[in-house]
Order: sequence, then structure tokens, then C-alpha cells
Amino acid sequence: MEKLKKPKYKYFKRDISWLSFNYRVLLEAKDKSLPVYERIKFLAIYSSNLEEFYKVRVSGYHSSLVQDIKEESVEEALKTLSEINAEVTHQEEEYYRIFNDEILPELRENKIILSLSDEVLPFHRDFVKKYFNEEVFPYLTPMIIQKDYIHSFILDARIYQVISLLPLKKRKTDIGPMQYTYAIMKIPYTKIPRFIELPSKDGFHYIMFIDDIIRANLPSIFPGYKVGECFSLKISRDADFSVEDEDQKNIAEKILKKVRSRKIGAVTRFQYDMAMPDYFLEYLCDTYEIEDEELLASGRYLNLADLMELPNPTDKKLTAKQPEPLPVPEFEKNSSLLRVLRKQDVLMYFPYQSFDYLLRFLMQAAFDPKVLEIKVTQYRVAENSAVINSLISAAKNGKKVTVFVEMKARFDEENNYLTAEAMHQAGIKIIYSLPGLKVHAKLAFVRKRSKEPEVPIKGYAYLSTGNFNEKTARIYSDMGLLTSNQVVIDEINELFQILEGNPPTRPFQHLLVAQFNMVPALLEMIDKEIAHVKNGNKGRIILKMNSLEDKGMIDKLYQASEAGVEIDLIIRGICCLVPNQPYSKNIKITRIVDSYLEHSRIWYFYNNGNPTYHLTSADWMSRNLHRRIETAFPIYSEKHRKQIMDILTIQLKDNVKACTIDENLKNIYKTNNKPKVRAQKATYEYLKTATKTED
Repeated sequence: MEKLKKPKYKYFKRDISWLSFNYRVLLEAKDKSLPVYERIKFLAIYSSNLEEFYKVRVSGYHSSLVQDIKEESVEEALKTLSEINAEVTHQEEEYYRIFNDEILPELRENKIILSLSDEVLPFHRDFVKKYFNEEVFPYLTPMIIQKDYIHSFILDARIYQVISLLPLKKRKTDIGPMQYTYAIMKIPYTKIPRFIELPSKDGFHYIMFIDDIIRANLPSIFPGYKVGECFSLKISRDADFSVEDEDQKNIAEKILKKVRSRKIGAVTRFQYDMAMPDYFLEYLCDTYEIEDEELLASGRYLNLADLMELPNPTDKKLTAKQPEPLPVPEFEKNSSLLRVLRKQDVLMYFPYQSFDYLLRFLMQAAFDPKVLEIKVTQYRVAENSAVINSLISAAKNGKKVTVFVEMKARFDEENNYLTAEAMHQAGIKIIYSLPGLKVHAKLAFVRKRSKEPEVPIKGYAYLSTGNFNEKTARIYSDMGLLTSNQVVIDEINELFQILEGNPPTRPFQHLLVAQFNMVPALLEMIDKEIAHVKNGNKGRIILKMNSLEDKGMIDKLYQASEAGVEIDLIIRGICCLVPNQPYSKNIKITRIVDSYLEHSRIWYFYNNGNPTYHLTSADWMSRNLHRRIETAFPIYSEKHRKQIMDILTIQLKDNVKACTIDENLKNIYKTNNKPKVRAQKATYEYLKTATKTED
């Protein structure tokens, strides 16, 4: 029998790669050059990321275990779950080491004492007792744990305390030694803060977890019992769902119904205090039907995403202060943004420059008498969004406004629905999700009257790598292009026609649109670089994205590397391409994690000295390329192309916050003796200099 050949190429597992990224987030908490509350912020982000990971990604492996599918699929799911839990356990050990051995001592140095005990200091006893009785006790609902009793259902992502109890008096019906009774109690997170500031003393500020304030008062909650041990637990439940093809009339209601079912989804993680004894854990697992692969030991305090709310009771500057957003020079010279755009494209860099310019653009369009119509895609918007308010103003001013609302934007479904309802009430036409596809493109189109019959469509457009969200625009690094370029306007209008249910009328020549021409165009651009190298010329590709997972595109990059094309990947998150292999020797991977979330996507192809630049909403994930509507838009302005290349060069030179990814998925910091380059700070200074030059 002929021996099977091993596959030529290999790939990292998507979810193991994601854990490597989240570990890189955790490493920021170790950076002693950062203020202590900035380091604490990264501990909170790490925990929040991990919670979503278990609710969305890990749920798929658990589904594989309960569905009637192939045995090899079950084995692979079990193997991957084991790998995930082992890696998370390792990371959480490091997490608590950083928290206990580095963060807490630094807080103490700044005269802040975060207590990790329910032992109350004598000078705090009266305050803690009073606070518990008045602010906490009225909201507690302890229950005795009874098997098969429906009211003891554990809600998703809530901290519970489980307590062992012994009756103080033996009942006449009791035979033999008294048995433990077990109780469960949810911490009332919506009613009280997680961290309670206690009275200061001798210049020190004291903070206590609400968990420990409750623990310190357990005897008053359970009169008639001797309180034994108390431990915390938390369950993560399946938050992923799919919606079968539905018509526009029902899809929003169907999605909302599934969103509300998340609270009772299947268990994906049972997180518990590792100090819990085996007999106690076994009792809980038996009662709540928890499987071994769902168990994950953790520390005394769960849900540490709450550290984002840790108070700073001192007057010391213990947080990182971000610089003020820079002005956009082109818009500072003329109060009318629309007038500026008639003459030139304007590329904006968030959060280095202010997002307010986009809000001004929308508001000026809302009041311009020449503007007839505004169309926008909505994926994730801020609550009480200024963007939405601008669109409502436009509708009230008689403009025709159409908003495509993506109801399948995970964890933003309800907010999107509520904002859509508010817009609908204001007279805005709402188009909900396309069946079977997510619309992830970030687009706005403003149509104005045209005096030229041969040019029926004129106006302005906004194309971006990020969302119409003024809150995330302060912490996400994105780029947005405002333009009146007629060829781009025509194609954006064509795309909106398709989103409104009309058949395509012509091919896209300038925009790259997933489902239409994006993948073929990318493959062609890579093939060109390969051909240039084979002809004795230079081949060069730089790709900046959040994630790289699609095996077809990875294979193409491997082929380009084998041909001799030099490839730099700046990938923040998932990267399934394996470096340092014979077929990837010309590929380098850089990961940057810093104060801002790197979110912009840039595709650069050298093209034998006639380079192409595209900014895009799309990562190279199978879902983006094959199951979404995405756009990549070309940059034609030489000034903007130079700026983009300069910023890419800065990022590739970063030797402070940049890591390379090795063949074992390790984050290896870039270190050399060259001048220190911290890309985000250097980018700000670069744009600041450019602003002064244009004044």
C-alpha cells in the first residue's frame, strides 16, 4: 500500500493562535514602564477577552461533543478543548502571579491597599457591617442547593458564592452525624459596585472586594447554621448562534429571540476557586451536571474584567494619559467640509486625529440644501450615538436616509435593534441583515443634486477600516477616507443598490467587494508579485490586519514566499500561518499591542514599482472573504500613499511594543540596539509634524 504523503503546508489552530494573542495582551500588565492602572486595564481586557472566547469559540467544540457526528470529529474536539484548557490554566497562573506579586505591591507603594481577605481590620468593622446591612443584604437571595430544583439555575457570567453549612442544633429526625447543607448566592452586581472604598487611615486608602464584604457577614445571612467554607464560581454559556435564511420582515425578531436565549445556553466553562476541596466540587458537578471538559480552576476572585472599574482614591496620576487628538489640516482651513471634499480626498487617522470631523461631515450633509440622500451601513455604533443623531437630523430636514443595520453583529444585536427602531420612528428607511451574510463594510454615501445630465450621481463618500462609533474611535486605531471621487462614488452607489436587494448591473473596477471580486483580485495581485520575482525583479507584500486564518490565502502566501517574494505581516490577533518553515522563510510576522487597539487593515503590493494600496474592513478570515460583504478601497492620492507607507514602516521598526511570532506561537519581543521606536507614539509624532508642515 502506498504511503500517504504528509501535507506540504501546515497551519496553527485558529483558537490556539487566538490564545497566543490574548497572552500578548496579558504581557502588557507586566510592563513596569506603564502606570499601574494602565497595567490593571490590560488584566481586565485579558479577562473580558477570555470570557467572550469561551462563550463564542469554545461553545463550538462542546456542540461537537453532544451532536451525533463522526467519531474523529469528537476526538478532535476533545483534543482541542484539552489544549485550550491547558493553555488557559497556564496563562491564568501567570495572570494571578502578575496580580498578586506585581500589581498589588505597586498599588501599596502608591498607598492603595486592595484587600484580598474577608478579615476586616478593626478600624473598618463598623463601616463594613453598616455597608453590608444597608447596601448589600436587601439584594441577596441565598438558596439551599437541591438537585433537580429549577430555581437554582446558574445564570451566565454572574459570580456566585457557594457556602457549606452545618445546623447549630441537631433535629430529632437526624440520624448519625450532622451532614453539610450547601447554599448558593448570586452577588447582586447590578445593585452594588464590585469594589468598595473603605475609610482611609494614616494616609493609606483601602479597597475591598464586595465578595469579601459578603463573606465577612455570612453568619448574619444564615442564622441557625455554622458557616463552613465559601467559594466563588461562575458559568460561561454558549452565546453563539446561527440564523437560517429569513425574509427581511422576520430576521430582526428571530435574532433578538436568540440573543435573549444566551442567558440559558449550554455550559462552556465552569470556573471555580481552585481552593475548593474535591468533595465540594464533586457535589456541585453532580448537581449541575457539569462535565470534566467544562471545568476550569481559577483564583479566589472571578470576573476580573471588573478591574476596569477599580477606583483610584488618590490624587496621583496612575493612569496613562493619551495625547489630544490632532487637527486634520485640510478641514481647519475651511469651515465647510463638503467644499473641501469637492477639491481633494481627505484621509483621517483615528484616534490620532479627531473623530469629530466625521460627525461634522454627516451634520453638514444633513443641513446642506443640495444634499438629497444619505446611505450608511451600521455594524457597531455607540449607545446614544452622535452618528445616529446626525442621520435623524437629516431625515427631519427632508433628506432621504437609508441605513443598513447588521443585526448579526455579535453582542451588539440589541443596541443595533434599538437604534434602528429610533431611526425608523424618525422616518429613516431601515434595511436589516441579508440572509446568510453579514455586512461588515463601513460605508457612507451622500448624494447631491447634479447639474450635469451626463453625471446623474454626484456626492461624497466615507469609507473606513472601522465602525461609525465615536466611543471606540478614541481607542481603536483606524483610517477613514472622505472623497468625492466620481468613480468611487459610482461603485459605492452600486454596492448600496445591491444591499437594497437589486441585482448588480456592472462589475466593480475600483472597490474590492467580498462576494464579487475581492478574492480573485487578491490572488491576482499575489500572482503578479510571484511573476515579478521570476522575471528577476523585486516582489514585496505588506499586509496589516487583525486576523489571518483562511487556508487558501495562507497557501498563496506560502507559494509567494517559496518564489522569493518578501512578505511582512502585521497581524494583531489570530494568525494561522506558521513562520520559519522552508515554505515561509520569506515571511515575517509582527504583532503590536499597545494603548490603542490596532484595527486598521492595509494591503500593500509593490507591483514592480507601481504599488497598490488598499484600506479595508476585511481580515483574511474565511468568514470575511466568503460569508460577508466587505469592501477594500484604493488610495490614489500620492500624499496619502506616502503617509500610509511611512506609518507601515514605523510599525515594522517598532522595538518596544512589537513582537514577532515564532513557529511555536511564542510572542518574541523585538529588541535591538537601534533607537527605541514605539509605533503608536511615533505615529502620533509623525502626524503632528505633518500637521505643522501644512499649517
